[in-house]
Amino acid sequence: MASSSENKDHDDFPLADEADEITMMSGRTPRPAAPLPREEPPEDPEEKARTIAQVLELQNTLDDLSQRVDSVKEESLRLRSENQVLGQYIQNLMGSSSVFQSSHPSKQAAHKNEMFGAFFW
Repeated sequence: MASSSENKDHDDFPLADEADEITMMSGRTPRPAAPLPREEPPEDPEEKARTIAQVLELQNTLDDLSQRVDSVKEESLRLRSENQVLGQYIQNLMGSSSVFQSSHPSKQAAHKNEMFGAFFW
């Protein structure tokens, strides 16, 4: 038969469903083990120099592309502005010219919309 001291020692070990209660009471949670450091292969100086050169080349390419994007954006804005000016100019010419005047004013507006509806002035 087991002695009472053996029962006391057995009672000190938490059961699986009691582990959460013990963690909450102690206020500490067990930390996972840290991974072992990965061993790096010995560095090859030539490989390192090639990698550095490649990184520098890619940085220069990225800088060139970024400058190109900026210049294209500026050109796009300039062309849109010119397009608006030209569109307004064309509308003013059409409005002042008797060639584009219609005998029915409501048909004239519809005709302009048909001809230039796809353009955004």
